[in-house]
Amino acid sequence: MKIAVASDGNRVTDHFGHCESFHIFQVSDCEIESFETVPNPGHKPGFLPLFLHEHGVNVIISGGMGQGAIDIFNENNIEVALGANGLAEDAVLAYLRGDLEGKGGPCKEHNH
Repeated sequence: MKIAVASDGNRVTDHFGHCESFHIFQVSDCEIESFETVPNPGHKPGFLPLFLHEHGVNVIISGGMGQGAIDIFNENNIEVALGANGLAEDAVLAYLRGDLEGKGGPCKEHNH
């Protein structure tokens, strides 16, 4: 399984589309095996969910995200986990334990 975290540095970003990069973690048996950092190629409506789908991502973790992106992720069978914060790796580990504290909803505006 691959889990992507929208990141600024090594921290979860507040808004998915405006992140610096995506940390993509390869996970097996609830443990992180490896990760790579992929620079954000640019915020264009509808592009990033397909970009991450092409990278084989199964789950995206972010602080926030617009409803349009959520819909496209859902159409591509990619789970969306919002409301996360802190270190990207910690967010992945929390997700794997089933206790990701984030309870965010879709963003209504882009003023993050």
